[in-house]
Amino acid sequence: MRKLIMWNIITLDGFFEGEQPWDLSFHNIIWGDELEKISIEQLQNADYLVFGRSTYEGMAGYWPQETGEIADLMNTIPKLVASRSLGDVEWQNSTLLDDDIAAELRRLKSAPGKDLYVFGSADLSETLIEENLFDEYRIGISPVILGKGRPLFGNVSLPRHLRLTATQPLQTGGVVLRYTP
Repeated sequence: MRKLIMWNIITLDGFFEGEQPWDLSFHNIIWGDELEKISIEQLQNADYLVFGRSTYEGMAGYWPQETGEIADLMNTIPKLVASRSLGDVEWQNSTLLDDDIAAELRRLKSAPGKDLYVFGSADLSETLIEENLFDEYRIGISPVILGKGRPLFGNVSLPRHLRLTATQPLQTGGVVLRYTP
């Protein structure tokens, strides 16, 4: 059985994006050999990447031109895109899901195989949190207090109690936290 895993990098004060879309400069602060290794391991253990529209558009605009192991994995792993506004998706191995994303993810989770990862995609993540679909939350904390921006968990309706299962401090000053419901 597959797991649905959220992977996000946020600031110490909880923002996954600055005031402007794709303001992710705080990612560079914690990027290094350790986070690269984590990224490669996650991608090697993924059957699918799951994106909302905005994250898909940003990723599709970035990764096809990049090279290296992470780019190769990002470009070849099948991608599911949750959107009611996109007409089609052109990034290699992408499939548009404009119907019930929760039902499709439940179906995929029940099948054998590697895990499914949601990167970024705050709006989609809020929906999946409400549907109790995440099996694990992996959050990289960048040691930055941004003060304003877009919070990762801005519109979750009910408290969610999580259990810390692992911590990994990074030499860059960040930390990766793993939680399960």
